[in-house]
Amino acid sequence: MSDNIDSRPSTPQQTAGSGYRPGASADFGYRSVPREAKKPMVRAVFDSVAPKYDLMNDLMSLGIHRAWKRIFVSALGPRPHLSLLDLAGGTGDISFGWLRGGGGPAILSDINESMLGVGRERALGNAMVAKLGFVVADAERLPVPDRSVDRVSIAFGLRNCTDKDAVLAEARRVLRPGGRFLCLEFSRVQVAALTPLYDAWSFRVLPRLGSMIAGDAASYQYLAESIRTFPDQERLAGMLRDAGFARVGVRNLSGGIAAIHSGWRL
Repeated sequence: MSDNIDSRPSTPQQTAGSGYRPGASADFGYRSVPREAKKPMVRAVFDSVAPKYDLMNDLMSLGIHRAWKRIFVSALGPRPHLSLLDLAGGTGDISFGWLRGGGGPAILSDINESMLGVGRERALGNAMVAKLGFVVADAERLPVPDRSVDRVSIAFGLRNCTDKDAVLAEARRVLRPGGRFLCLEFSRVQVAALTPLYDAWSFRVLPRLGSMIAGDAASYQYLAESIRTFPDQERLAGMLRDAGFARVGVRNLSGGIAAIHSGWRL
């Protein structure tokens, strides 16, 4: 693990998809689609994968995503007096980790009702409902008051958002002064020797697993492609600064396969 940011310039593909430009297109994996078309297309992906999402996460990452999420939750710093808004929280891993770690009230939000439904069922099974709220919400337009939460998290969700700058602006808006935003997302591999193996796994194995387990190869092809079109470590850190976050930090995990970005609202 490393806390360093790769200083190499971003490629055009890596900078795509941030900021609103009227009439512009958005990336949907390697495809360019009208901006207004991306959300329903992403929603269809997660409607399809929701029933097998947690199982596929284990298979796709060989279970490593669980270690990444434990590190992420620890970085959030759960405390009984702090509240969490979990954006694109899907089936609830981050919210549940926060509550198990002693955090205060949490809101599990997602734009996709199918994913949130799986999270709600899991919460009932874990008896966590008392401290956990559920909100179907677009992370680009949150139905949450200004300066109302202490932590905002998003794990493996930002790359699926159409206007990433709007998500960051909303996260800052709803944070109290002294609050912190953290993002866990796939990023750019920092260890050259890992790249061929990682690419082979992403583009040859994952779609086949998707087909075999979830009956949907295309959605997992999109997910693999969406990682490559997402802003790299340095570019995303710059986006956090542009959104007004202070003391922005980056922590690479597993050689940069994933990274945690963080920033404070002063």
